[in-house]
Amino acid sequence: MAALPLEGLSAIVTGAGRGLGRAEALELARLGAAVVVNDFGQPGRDGSGQASKGPAEEVAAEIRAAGGSATAHTGDVADHQQAGELVQLAIDTYGKLDILVNNAGILRDRMIFSMSEAEWDSVIHVHLKGHFNTTHFAAAHWRERSKAAGGPVYGRIVNTSSEAFLAGSAGQPNYAAAKGGIVGLTTSTALALGKYGVTANAICPRARTRMTEDVFAGFAEPGEGQLDPLAPEHVSPLVGYLASPAAARVNGQLLVVHGGMVAIVERPRVAAKFDTSKEVFSYEELDELISPYYAGRPAGETFAAAEVLGLRRG
Repeated sequence: MAALPLEGLSAIVTGAGRGLGRAEALELARLGAAVVVNDFGQPGRDGSGQASKGPAEEVAAEIRAAGGSATAHTGDVADHQQAGELVQLAIDTYGKLDILVNNAGILRDRMIFSMSEAEWDSVIHVHLKGHFNTTHFAAAHWRERSKAAGGPVYGRIVNTSSEAFLAGSAGQPNYAAAKGGIVGLTTSTALALGKYGVTANAICPRARTRMTEDVFAGFAEPGEGQLDPLAPEHVSPLVGYLASPAAARVNGQLLVVHGGMVAIVERPRVAAKFDTSKEVFSYEELDELISPYYAGRPAGETFAAAEVLGLRRG
């Protein structure tokens, strides 16, 4: 019988008590990984409510009931110390850490002119700082292991960005900014850790979860016995693949995934280039060169790579 692709490997999945994180944790376990299931357990999607051990422990129990190995962690990854304790728990429990899936997040939606400083800070804190915190400790672990081994080790990071970064989201300036920052963090990490054998990639998943219930409220629900096209189970196989040895050459990439579709997003390319006929541009020359380029385009059109791919939510 062939070995499972993640057999002998250990993983952390943050925000794994519900939705996407839960589906990802179950998929990694199905593929053979021992999983540390992290979830702070607050009931509100805005990060409100009393933290609870229930969600993380329930998913860990579900994995164990299916014959897998899992440990629950209920700390807050936005807290630097607790993120370090999460990584150390994986190392202490399973001997090492091989896979890190960053998924934890909250929403505090509001238009830019109405958003408070606290609403901005809280979303950046959980999403972007949370991704940094766990990545920092995991990267240090892999660097130390690589130095001890005298060569590359096994390491995989899968970060969670969003189409809100790619196509824009008017009522989510904090969320879109955090998700854009996660892409920058991912590509920087990929360059820094590649020599140690570690890959880092980001996904933009589209799924019907507690966090997106308003976004997809108008989308048809599946019929009885049918899998929801927006089910998290459409996303989790890609995470399992990116965490596997088969994806060793996939590094520093951004992938959009939903409903049986995966799209690899290219880095931005130059669409037009203008050179001054003099030593330095003047206002008049810039107006003559650039204004005609935008003439005829819809007013207020923004840079939107996802739109080119036909991936906008509509």
